[in-house]
Amino acid sequence: MRQRKTLEVKVAKFGPNLWRLSFAFCLACSAEAYAFKIVEPADSSTLASGQTIPAKVELGSDTGIVKVRYFWYPESADTLVEQDEEKLSKSAKEMLADEKFVQRDSVTGAPVVALPALASTADSTPPFGGSLKVPTDAIGNVRLLAVGEISQGRMGTRSVFDEVMLKVQPKAEILSIEFETDKPLRLGRTGQSSAFGHVDSLGKVFELPVVGEFADGVARSIVSPSTGTTYSSSQEKVIKVLPDGLLQIVGNGRTIIQVDNQGKQASLDVTVEVNDEPNEPPIADAGPARTVKAGTKIRLNGLRSTDPEGEALFYSWSQVRGSKVPLLDVNMPEPSFTAPHVSEKRVYRFKLRVTDKKGADSIPAYVDVTVLP
Repeated sequence: MRQRKTLEVKVAKFGPNLWRLSFAFCLACSAEAYAFKIVEPADSSTLASGQTIPAKVELGSDTGIVKVRYFWYPESADTLVEQDEEKLSKSAKEMLADEKFVQRDSVTGAPVVALPALASTADSTPPFGGSLKVPTDAIGNVRLLAVGEISQGRMGTRSVFDEVMLKVQPKAEILSIEFETDKPLRLGRTGQSSAFGHVDSLGKVFELPVVGEFADGVARSIVSPSTGTTYSSSQEKVIKVLPDGLLQIVGNGRTIIQVDNQGKQASLDVTVEVNDEPNEPPIADAGPARTVKAGTKIRLNGLRSTDPEGEALFYSWSQVRGSKVPLLDVNMPEPSFTAPHVSEKRVYRFKLRVTDKKGADSIPAYVDVTVLP
């Protein structure tokens, strides 16, 4: 009883201050919930290809947002330059209607921009959200990136973002599997010289373009294991199967690459004839994960990447998670960027591939940079 009376006295004496402290504490605890955030669709949701879903964000403490743009990306695709639909040409807008993941250069096939699947303002229903269509050719793990544009008056604009990972499954069943390449496939030629950039050399890592023909008439890329695809090689001493749907040339000879997905199979006869000078592939090291404050200049570090023969390396960095940042010196061991403004901690992920002078590639290495407000 004595302890209870003492407590009541303290509460009576400090009651107003305690209420203020409690209120401040609650605000601090909920601050994270008031950052820009995708609330629909929920992270890790399973969606259907071509499905129309509601998209919604909470703006939280980020004031001055004038537009939110939504982008779809395959799981491991590079985060490309984000482009507003108002700046698109008529032909680009027509391409947008085709619901493609990412548009590519018509000559080189290289990705050039990411087109917004939805651009929404305060006048939309719901504000800064709306109906969002899952790309009809989507399958497997995909990223949905929402970028909020904040007006800063004469100072221009800045942006905030949130990103969720989703699983997309077509409602239609797969009918057949096709390799979009020469059949049979010949890699290299006897006596070729070894140099940077050779597609076919010992140690070269490559990806076969594999598509599934589905009952709804849509051809979907099923290269990624997240789509249910598995690979096998009849001669692992010729071509070795690596993680993430990658293959590596390890010797000369003939092999059969088989792809399986949902009970369907396809085989590709491959003959390898490359310069058989012994060469071990290099090993990429993208450095340790880091946590930094917004505004900090970040230098990524691939200097620990190695080549068994001690040869010089060619570096290739790209960004595969987070809103696009201007990454400088992407073909150098230490590219850099300035950590952007964020509402709450956000993760930016970068991929490093290294190649030796004989054309052998590493397995990709990844590093996460967490940026704090």
